[in-house]
Amino acid sequence: MKLIRHGENGEERPGLVDRDGGLRDLSGVLRDIAGPGLSRESLDRLARIDPQSLPLLPAGTRLGPCVGGTRNFVAIGLNYADHAAETGAAIPAEPIVFNKAPSCIVGPNDTVILPKGSAKTDWEVELAVVIGARASYVHANEALRYVAGVCICNDLSEREFQMERGGTWTKGKGCPTFGPLGPWLVTLDEIPDLKTLAMSLDLNGRRMQTGSTATMIFDVAQIVAYVSHFMMLEPGDVITTGTPPGVGLGMKPQRFLRSDDEMVLRIDGLGEQRQRVVAFDDWTAKVAAGEPTN
Repeated sequence: MKLIRHGENGEERPGLVDRDGGLRDLSGVLRDIAGPGLSRESLDRLARIDPQSLPLLPAGTRLGPCVGGTRNFVAIGLNYADHAAETGAAIPAEPIVFNKAPSCIVGPNDTVILPKGSAKTDWEVELAVVIGARASYVHANEALRYVAGVCICNDLSEREFQMERGGTWTKGKGCPTFGPLGPWLVTLDEIPDLKTLAMSLDLNGRRMQTGSTATMIFDVAQIVAYVSHFMMLEPGDVITTGTPPGVGLGMKPQRFLRSDDEMVLRIDGLGEQRQRVVAFDDWTAKVAAGEPTN
């Protein structure tokens, strides 16, 4: 299944994508794509529903983040061998784990806001994992049983905050709008092989990132198992698993996001994200004027 959440920001309702690509409303069946709604029993029940029996959503419906109720938003750094090479970093012996603020999660096509004072905001197309069952001290051989599905994440990063302001990476990773998720939460039965997914990111129509999950250092099962040894993972938690090469930080000269840039992110079988970038001052002026911000 391809599950969605639709509607106004903060008022999203559950839905799914039918076989023809139509968006269907699930709010008469399920409270949300969150918490208990991500359990194996819930997903099995949804899979038995005929999508044609569900109300069709109107064209132009906003897609929200494809999972709700996220309490832990965990990220893995330097998890692609070719990305580590472009940054000059050594291959890590164990996964590098840091946190993104759950408050940075937005919809797949929502506006990305450059933080106040930002000069080095960067893009990162990533495969994200959504947890479906409580996981603690899980073995890698059974880790995928705890996964509800996967989606695209743009792990936006302010590199100056991350690397030049002291402390941990978290400073540059959790700014508002720095975690677009979706468009779909795709259940694992629709993904033949998590280790061979092509992924890309275009900036203003120019290809920046081209990669594949084949170059991941630690695969999805290893990551879920590893993280579960350091924290309790709950349904709705998200782990974003690293990015392939082509980030602005690794370019010569470096290139970072500017107001009015547009990013398009794709991963095989997981759909497409499209985000416009706006500077903090421009965004606040739009809000003050009551103008649309997406």
